[in-house]
Amino acid sequence: MTAGGAAATGGTASDGPPRRLVVLRHAKSAWPHGVPDHERPLGPRGLRDAPAAGRALAEAGCRPDLALCSTAVRARDTWALAGARWDPPPRAIFDARLYGADAPELLDVVRETPDEVGTLLLVGHNPGLEELVLHLAGAGLGDALDQVRLKFPTSAIAVLTWHGPHWRALTPGAALLTSMTVPRGA
Repeated sequence: MTAGGAAATGGTASDGPPRRLVVLRHAKSAWPHGVPDHERPLGPRGLRDAPAAGRALAEAGCRPDLALCSTAVRARDTWALAGARWDPPPRAIFDARLYGADAPELLDVVRETPDEVGTLLLVGHNPGLEELVLHLAGAGLGDALDQVRLKFPTSAIAVLTWHGPHWRALTPGAALLTSMTVPRGA
């Protein structure tokens, strides 16, 4: 997926195998009265957009080796609907640290990823996800960086590539933002 939606590859020059970090903001949530923020479910648009995000990921060949997902209901439901695109769905770890995390906190979690993971999917929340993408992207293809700077809406997907011996070597500015897309369901 590029900013226009086609497949793209890329990365920064450094030692190690190619790695890909796919960042997915949860789909649009509902705001039911009296429900704590962490427990908010997906709204009608989110229920349409989350499967569309899974389709977009599958069509772009972005099957994750591992998904790290916030424990918030809207993030877990987004992953359940998006991950159902694959049979079986990729392995997921639900991590409470992703809820409300800022870019440095998110990067700390990403750096704990096992070395055998080539493609990592991170499902979480803004503003942390947007900040993380901008923090890691040293460059971008097309207008992908401008799109993220403008807005990283619900169901947005950013794909960052880089080369490194292990995830703990990922540093600010080391990745190439190869795409940013916002899939919408019918």
